[in-house]
Amino acid sequence: MANHKSALKRIRTNEKKRVLNKYQHKTTRNAIKAIRLATDKTEATGKLPSVVSMIDKLAKKNIIHANKASNLKSKLTRHVASLN
Repeated sequence: MANHKSALKRIRTNEKKRVLNKYQHKTTRNAIKAIRLATDKTEATGKLPSVVSMIDKLAKKNIIHANKASNLKSKLTRHVASLN
């Protein structure tokens, strides 16, 4: 166990960040899943900008890699474009 005050504080802040990152990542994954399961093009088109924004925020905070973010956005955009 840590002996220094700063190390104890680091443990606390790391835990807070971990929980927040986990929440944001899970929320984004659920939003992506909702778009993938959508059958209506107008519904999916309406959700796409907010999901792209969520993905960009995750990449900016290094929760996901920038290339993964690009791949996700590309695949989602192609999926929405292919809907009828």
